[in-house]
Amino acid sequence: MRPQQHLVLAGLILLSGCTGQEPPEPAAPVTTPAQQWLGRWTGPEGTYMDLARTDAEYSVTIKNLDAARTFQATPDASGFTFERDGVQETVRATDGPGTGMKWLADKANCLVVRPGEGFCRD
Repeated sequence: MRPQQHLVLAGLILLSGCTGQEPPEPAAPVTTPAQQWLGRWTGPEGTYMDLARTDAEYSVTIKNLDAARTFQATPDASGFTFERDGVQETVRATDGPGTGMKWLADKANCLVVRPGEGFCRD
């Protein structure tokens, strides 16, 4: 091969990798409500839910009329998931009426595990 052929071949190789398009943007990280939800949420008759973080671990403590129990939790785009008594539960945002509890019906900033198990902040 002559030197000019080497240059043409090298140019073709370099151009073959160009598409004329910008590389795609990296995917945005999944955002979670975890930071805004940390702390205590109150329910009726002395019940509450505490969401806590220690290093990279999250926990949900739920105090019902009997006792307080703590569960390891995982944040995701919709809230927190945790396992209680062999059942996968999800803590998600709602309003007072969405808790299904008449004591919380006038509240706006609430979390619910299931209808009848809700907690709010004023």
